[in-house]
Amino acid sequence: MRIVVCIKQVPATNDAKIDPETKRIVREGQKAILNPFDTYALEEGVRLKERYGGEVIAITMGPPKAEAVLREAISVGADKAILLSDRAFGGSDTWATSYVLAKAIEKIGGVDLVICGKQAIDGDTAQVGPGIAAHLDYLQGTYVMAVESIADNKITVKRMHEDGYDVCELDFPAVITVVKDINTPRIPSLKGRMASQKCEIPVWKPEDIGAEVDKIGLGGSPTRVVKTQPPTARQTGTIRIEGTPQECAQALVEELRKRSIV
Repeated sequence: MRIVVCIKQVPATNDAKIDPETKRIVREGQKAILNPFDTYALEEGVRLKERYGGEVIAITMGPPKAEAVLREAISVGADKAILLSDRAFGGSDTWATSYVLAKAIEKIGGVDLVICGKQAIDGDTAQVGPGIAAHLDYLQGTYVMAVESIADNKITVKRMHEDGYDVCELDFPAVITVVKDINTPRIPSLKGRMASQKCEIPVWKPEDIGAEVDKIGLGGSPTRVVKTQPPTARQTGTIRIEGTPQECAQALVEELRKRSIV
């Protein structure tokens, strides 16, 4: 079984800065980390390999420094890693990003399962995983909280939703996006860290994956960020309500109505 895990390097701060001209996150000079949700995707890929055999290939699209998260992926059990890096990829929205990742998966070939974290903390769109599935015409399962089994070229998963979960069966090849409830990511071993430093990571450019230039980067992105602003500050303070239980309940409801909460 060949598993591809898509990961992303994201800013390691909640105080991200936005470029006023491009409306994009300023990444230069910011400490970067592996997207937290992707740690669960990596762990699940490695667990499935250990359980059913096969190989795990980690891929990411980003600047040269994104190689660091690929080495982190190898340190926890990924067998190979591929970096998609070129100035032409810069400014890609979620559609263009998922297109590039899909083209890379096509080039890898023979992929049975693609695993992504449910979303990236710098964008919070949760669109790239489903976008990959759409570009590749693969079946998809989102918000997966458990992989029940793999048999007969099918994968059975539990999909989390507000009222509990659904049990879904998907034919391979398939894409799943996972939530943090699915597992507990392992800590890299010394052997894994040493292997990650020795591993050669190829860098693929648009021509290497057969990507059409008008479908990548800012020019190939059908969406634009036209305005950004911080969220409205939450009201702070404590209101003390006194009286009988009935009076307190009534006063609470009235206060919530003032705030348009009920």
